[in-house]
Amino acid sequence: MKIIVLMKQVANKDAVLRISPDEKWINEADVAQQTNESDGYALEEALRMKEAKGEGEVIVCSLGPQSAKTVIKDALARGADRAIHVVVDDAKSLSPYQIASAIGDAIREENADLVFTGLQSDDSSFGQTGVILAELLGIPHATIVIEVDRSKLDGTVRLKRELESGWYQWFTYQTPALLTIQSGISQIRYASLKGIMAAKKKEIRDVAPAIADLAGKQTIQKVYLPLKTKQTQLLGNGDAKAGAVELVEKLKAEVRVI
Repeated sequence: MKIIVLMKQVANKDAVLRISPDEKWINEADVAQQTNESDGYALEEALRMKEAKGEGEVIVCSLGPQSAKTVIKDALARGADRAIHVVVDDAKSLSPYQIASAIGDAIREENADLVFTGLQSDDSSFGQTGVILAELLGIPHATIVIEVDRSKLDGTVRLKRELESGWYQWFTYQTPALLTIQSGISQIRYASLKGIMAAKKKEIRDVAPAIADLAGKQTIQKVYLPLKTKQTQLLGNGDAKAGAVELVEKLKAEVRVI
């Protein structure tokens, strides 16, 4: 079984974000980077499926600048077998379609049984790349996967998808297929010292994609911090009954919800 896992480098959750001078993105000069959270869970699920099968190969694929090698090497240290780096210096300027197209060209010849992605990225949160990639590869996809049945791996994969209002559903898919993995599906392992040393000998294949000026291209007009417009009003001057009367009047006249 061959599984490809897409992983993205994003800004650290605890980093202090500042807008770049051109207002097109954040200033990444002093921002620590990390693996996108749900991508980490996707890798863990792929490794567990390989272990349950007792054989197979887990390949990591990341699109981004040279700094994305950090994410790739961490994945290799955790247990991935080899990696594909789609080298793009200005990935933030690409639309989900362009990203999916570049990744599709890089992994198509691998003929993987399964492709795992995180549900969405922590920076843009579009949640579109995996779905578009499945369409470009001509394979079925399942989104918001919260459990994968690893007991039966015979050309099919049985999984649980999260729905609205606490509901879920089980599906059985024929492989090849693409799954977008929800955060929290399992406990992520740490890279061991042995894994870190072994990662130095694992293959990382660089790919220079041809990014076409496609119809799906998008441009960022402006990035800005949310404006704080909250105002506090004290009603009733300390009198609860008077405050309640004023509140009802405001809900009727200003907010118009009653």
